[in-house]
Amino acid sequence: MLALFLLTQKDPVSAQTNDQIVSIGKDGRLIYAADDQGNQIPDFSNCGYMGGGVELPDVNVVEILFPEEIGDDTHRIQAAINHVAVLPEDEDGFRGALLLKHGIYRMARSIHIRASGIVLKGEGQGEDGTTLIATGTGKRTLIEIGNPTVRRQGEGFREESGGTVGLEVLEDTRTSITDEYVPVGSRTFRVASTSGFAVGDEVIVHRPSATDWIHAIGMDRIEAKENTRQWEPGTYDMRFRREVVAIDGDTLTIDAPLVQAIEKHYGGGTVYRYGDHVRIERVAVENLRAISEFDESIPDPRREGEYADEDHAWTLIAVNNARDGWVRNVTSIHFGYSCVYLQRGAHRFTVQDSECLDPVSEVKGSRRYSFAIEGQMNLVQRCRTRRGRHDYVMHARAPGPNAFVDCVAEQAFSDTGPHHRWAVGTLYDNVRVEGNAINVQDRQASGTGHGWAGALMVLWNCTAESFVVQKPPTSQNYAIGCIGEKRDGWHMRKDGHWASHGEHVEPRSLYEAQLKARLEK
Repeated sequence: MLALFLLTQKDPVSAQTNDQIVSIGKDGRLIYAADDQGNQIPDFSNCGYMGGGVELPDVNVVEILFPEEIGDDTHRIQAAINHVAVLPEDEDGFRGALLLKHGIYRMARSIHIRASGIVLKGEGQGEDGTTLIATGTGKRTLIEIGNPTVRRQGEGFREESGGTVGLEVLEDTRTSITDEYVPVGSRTFRVASTSGFAVGDEVIVHRPSATDWIHAIGMDRIEAKENTRQWEPGTYDMRFRREVVAIDGDTLTIDAPLVQAIEKHYGGGTVYRYGDHVRIERVAVENLRAISEFDESIPDPRREGEYADEDHAWTLIAVNNARDGWVRNVTSIHFGYSCVYLQRGAHRFTVQDSECLDPVSEVKGSRRYSFAIEGQMNLVQRCRTRRGRHDYVMHARAPGPNAFVDCVAEQAFSDTGPHHRWAVGTLYDNVRVEGNAINVQDRQASGTGHGWAGALMVLWNCTAESFVVQKPPTSQNYAIGCIGEKRDGWHMRKDGHWASHGEHVEPRSLYEAQLKARLEK
């Protein structure tokens, strides 16, 4: 039996006994140890397409385009997407796939997928496959997935303040969580009333950001520099999208665990049903490569072999207001920001077997975020980057859970990890960063007040040149089986939980073990 022992800590929120934190029992099943308040490493297996563990489908081709030798192909591709968008959905919710036959397609503008059930696919991500050339100038996203956010108004309609625009709050279902403390990893909790809920309902579990909580984590007194913004109550609320899977008396059970404790002392929490009037579903991009043209007359004077032109295509694929989709077997080359950017409204997406190579931009802030997540319950697996900065990065206030699994960053110019402002609940599982670090820390006044970059980050069997893993008040971060130099970080903070530093542990992949355990129940 594997034993991973916890360090005893003085903080009562995360103090643990010397029990095993995650172990493999004699029957092969995972065993979790909880602290004295019930917090434990959460299950990340619900991340990804359809809530994880569902094979990505091979969708039938209903429209085919062939490359043309001259001209801009943007209009042709968009027209074909629009044609697929009006086709009826099949019994699985797909309208069909648009196939771009192998060859070169030149695109001076963005294309948009704004209807459910559409797959854009090529015939391979290699040089002999399907290649999109982002031509000309202008920062832009080449492929935008999801409807633009449009505010709605009307009698009985209210959008969630501070959340994703487009979520309709069903106020008559809002109920308070009555537990004094709902620990990390929980899927069940008691509520004042279950009368407005049924199994299968989509709900928000709302965890407020109270003044006392912000004070407890020290984010109302960030070391002030020019443009530093202290964190304000109400602006760091977490809204976890979940589904009700069981109701028993006054207890609700949801499909995926909570990754931040809900504490009556810090304002408790509420649950309510919601409607999403802009979301699309079952959309994908696969089997192609894309190259951004750039001005080769603008070299980076500080780095030999790098170019600093920034007036060109910036992101290959951006996803927002969309659920249950995927990006697979896609390569981006020379884009300045990202191969795939999963924005706040991206929910249950899988990104796999994709590459972000040789971005062109200045090497500084807000650039080269190769695979970036802002949404929740997303999975990035078996991806590769080269010459990025923050390669596998969490943006501010990402609710989680999210997971990066079996990913590698080559020639990284900066660290991987949560970047700023309290992303919660991310698994870094067998992530390797060559030539740089994986960091989870209090970044204080970096930027305009990044502060605590992340909480409930789990680094499992990762490898990097170095690591910083600090413990935020009221939460925890973990480094288990990680290989690389352990450092203190920018600001002296209490260490997070470290176990088996310098030696990988079993199971090899926590995500795979959790998924196997869930599917075998």
